[in-house]
Amino acid sequence: MKASIYTIIALIAFAANSLLCRMALSENYIDPWNFTIIRLLGGAMCLVIIMFLHEQRIKNQNKDDENNNNADVPVVLSKRISNEQILSDKGSWLSSFSLVAYALCFSLAYVELDTGTGALILFAAVQFTMIGWGIYQKEQLSLIQWAALVVAFAGFIYLMLPSATVPSLFGAIIMMTSGIAWGIYSVRGKACVSPLRATGFNFIRSLVALPLLLLAGITYLADINIQGILLAGVSGAITSGIGYSIWYVAMPLLKSTQAAVVQFCVPILAAIAGVLFLSEALTLRFIIASTVILGAVLVFVLNKQIPKSPTQVKIVN
Repeated sequence: MKASIYTIIALIAFAANSLLCRMALSENYIDPWNFTIIRLLGGAMCLVIIMFLHEQRIKNQNKDDENNNNADVPVVLSKRISNEQILSDKGSWLSSFSLVAYALCFSLAYVELDTGTGALILFAAVQFTMIGWGIYQKEQLSLIQWAALVVAFAGFIYLMLPSATVPSLFGAIIMMTSGIAWGIYSVRGKACVSPLRATGFNFIRSLVALPLLLLAGITYLADINIQGILLAGVSGAITSGIGYSIWYVAMPLLKSTQAAVVQFCVPILAAIAGVLFLSEALTLRFIIASTVILGAVLVFVLNKQIPKSPTQVKIVN
């Protein structure tokens, strides 16, 4: 029950990221450059607080173990080693660069794309990137997986075929770039001892890019209004910072396949949110493409062989 509640909250938060960004940009409340600045800053501030609380809990746990005279010494030492490894996980500059690229391209793309379409393209790009990395690493795919991959790619091509409802080509390319960046971030995240701390430190490192983003968006500062600032702030602190934290609580409670499969809800939730809150049209092309892409990737994931050693699973947002 606890796992279900945490998972649902996290998925809603990630879908809300797409909604908040699209809402802010489609209504011209803010520009994508300054939206990204506020989102990264809000996420970093929120995650710093969460990491501090998390670190204090771990240190208190260590003290309790040391003071517990009845504790088994090997168990205590094992916990200390594990906790020390967690506290030493501080992300990397390459992952931080991927985070900035993801966040910026995410914002730029939503100037052109509807909420659901953007989330679907993002999701597809993330999955294709991670699958491509697995193939590069000599991961063996079954015939069913190869067929599913071809079908998913065909669904994506169908989404982008010329028509009256085709998504913006520029927006689609930028969103694909965002998805590739998050796919790289996710691949690197598999080696993290503590995804929460790694993401927190990566958000902190991302602040180095703020002067460049501010330089690019300085001409738009006069056009920003309070709604844009609030939407970007909520996207950074709540749906990103707290959303990631809740997801990392839910992940250990889920099987790896479950954690991968539930991600398929994000584009669907985002599309529904776009219809409800922004009156966006749910086109037949989107319904067919999303059914084909999500269904094919679902088949791919369900037919994936269980690795010999467990790995972390990152979510797209």
